Amino acid sequence: MKRLAILGQGRSGRDIHGAYLQTVKDKYEVAYIVDPVPERRKRAEEEFGCQTFACYTELFGKTDIDFVVNTTPSHLHFPITLDLLNNGFNVLCEKPLAHTAAQVDELIAASKKSGKMLAIFQQSRFAPFFEAIKGVLDSGVLGRLIQISVQYSGYQRRWDWQCCKEFGGGSLYNTGPHPVDQALNLLDYDGNPNVVCHMDRVNTFGDAEDYVKLLISAPNKPIMDIEISSCNAYPGFTFNIMGANGGLKGTPNEVNWRYFKPEEAPPQKLIKGPLHDENWMALYCSENLTWYDDKWVVEDSGLFSTATGKLYDSVNAHLTNGTPLVATPQQVRQQIWVMEEAHRQNPM
Repeated sequence: MKRLAILGQGRSGRDIHGAYLQTVKDKYEVAYIVDPVPERRKRAEEEFGCQTFACYTELFGKTDIDFVVNTTPSHLHFPITLDLLNNGFNVLCEKPLAHTAAQVDELIAASKKSGKMLAIFQQSRFAPFFEAIKGVLDSGVLGRLIQISVQYSGYQRRWDWQCCKEFGGGSLYNTGPHPVDQALNLLDYDGNPNVVCHMDRVNTFGDAEDYVKLLISAPNKPIMDIEISSCNAYPGFTFNIMGANGGLKGTPNEVNWRYFKPEEAPPQKLIKGPLHDENWMALYCSENLTWYDDKWVVEDSGLFSTATGKLYDSVNAHLTNGTPLVATPQQVRQQIWVMEEAHRQNPM
């Protein structure tokens, strides 16, 4: 059993991490909780039966903690994670890990120097529908991939701290770590890809963006078209993938794909002259392809907890057996670089 401390008892610390950990008490014990709000500390003591502190530095010197879960506000992720690593703690940090690639480099260096784990809560990597999509792409039935569109959109007005630049807010750093991580995982490209981005501020009451159109490309790779919008009244797919032999569309609940087999397609050749029948009547390119349709439907209604559980299992396996993390700090560095570049192109 792993003993851990949670920093923060807000939407993430209590409602995501805490809620999950309450269901797996045979694997994890929440030994400490840190929150500056007295009422939240009192509630945590009642709900978890643990010791609480107002500041994370009160954990320093304790040797009965296997790892610390950092769910503080976004702008505190980097400095607090760095401080924890430098003081000998394994850390699982909420997204976004940082706001610049240089900050991620500093965290990676601190992790290597201290010999402690640096893990990031990129649980969408384990989402059942995303794993299903990867399975389809790995099968090769869609042929060469041309474009992968990822849409995390809806209609929402927002007025909390996560729409303020001073707290590291905005849709790209708040929501973006999920689709950008998934897109870069599918891109499978070492190094920094090409980035073109447009941002806007539409429905937010803060000063950060709530509309993002992000294009990511690399040589001999499909183009990644990522949209994060709070002004989409007609959201449709989450993924829409175009391939040479077919396509795929999917949501967290259902994935559909269709394809034809090139070896079964009618033989064709280029004709540069006018297409016509035997009576010289004009024709249009037309053929009958045999299409194959398939579907994946989610079986587990607890999608979020499933992905959360798999990420925690990855962290547990890493700490117990040295198994490599699935979402590595180096991969997240590429994600942060892309988002940093997007912001560089869109000063707001």
